[in-house]
This record gives sequence, C-alpha cells and structure tokens, in this order.
Amino acid sequence: MKQLPRNKRIGITGGIGSGKSVVASLLEGYGIPVYIADVESKRLTNESPIIREGLTDLFGESLYTDAGLDKRKLASFIFTQPDNLKKVNAIIHPVVGDHFRRWVDGQETPYCAMESAILFESGFDRCVDTTLMVYAPLELRIARVQERDQFSREEILKRIRNQLSDEIKKERA
Repeated sequence: MKQLPRNKRIGITGGIGSGKSVVASLLEGYGIPVYIADVESKRLTNESPIIREGLTDLFGESLYTDAGLDKRKLASFIFTQPDNLKKVNAIIHPVVGDHFRRWVDGQETPYCAMESAILFESGFDRCVDTTLMVYAPLELRIARVQERDQFSREEILKRIRNQLSDEIKKERA
C-alpha cells in the first residue's frame, strides 16, 4: 500500500477579533480542512473522560451536570484563583493536541490547518509546520467583537490583555 506524504500543517493564530475565522474559511474554500481548536476544545471538555476526570478531581463532581460542563462554575474557579487556569489548561490542552494529531492523520489532503487564538500559549504551535498570524488594528478588533459577541469594550480589552501580545505572536509566527 502506497503511503501518503505527511500533511503540511498550518497554524492560524491572532488576537480576538483579528479575522482568524475569515482566514480559516478562505483556506477551507481552497479545499484545506481546518481544525477549529476552540470548538473542539469545548466539545472535548464535555465528551472526554480524561478531561472530565481531571476537572472533577480539581473542582468536584458538581462541575458537571446532566447538560454537561457548568461553564459558569468553571469560570468562577478560574477567576478566583489565577493558578487554576494553568491547571485547567494542563488538563485540556494535551487532550486537544492529541485529538488534532489524530484528526490530521485522517486527512487525505496535502495541507490542513488548525485555527487557535492561543496557538503559542497552548503549545499547539508544536503540532504545526508553519504559522500564519492574522492581524487587525485594535479598534477594528474591538468593533468586530462588540458586534459579534455584544461584549463591552472593557470586557474585550480584558480578554486581549489575557492573550499574548501581537508583537510576540508576530515574532513567533
């Protein structure tokens, strides 16, 4: 059986509201499958027994209800103790990274991509061959997110401050 060449993996990153989803859609339009890390992470947080066990070991069984993860409760644990975010990420990110690698193995195209706002922070950059950093001016990003998510300017700026700066992403991309 002829072995297919390994897919070239493209990482797409950029700050909130920068246009990552537009770039992902453009790639998909050219037949390049794109793994949306945020979507898959949310799905896996509800479905993965590894993630569920890790999170309930940290925060208790009440973190999950019949409907799935109690996002508000998780957010309260994360925001009351800054170290909790690192602990949560240490549980979720390896599972998502493994899932992405298995997903890549199932692709039969010469290229595939991962879209992730936290490509570098999560270590997902180690899963890709090259990185595209999507950039947009700050005021445009704020306007896009306000329109899309109905967040206040301060909520958006808080999220931006919690991500790597554009300068660092540019250096690493």
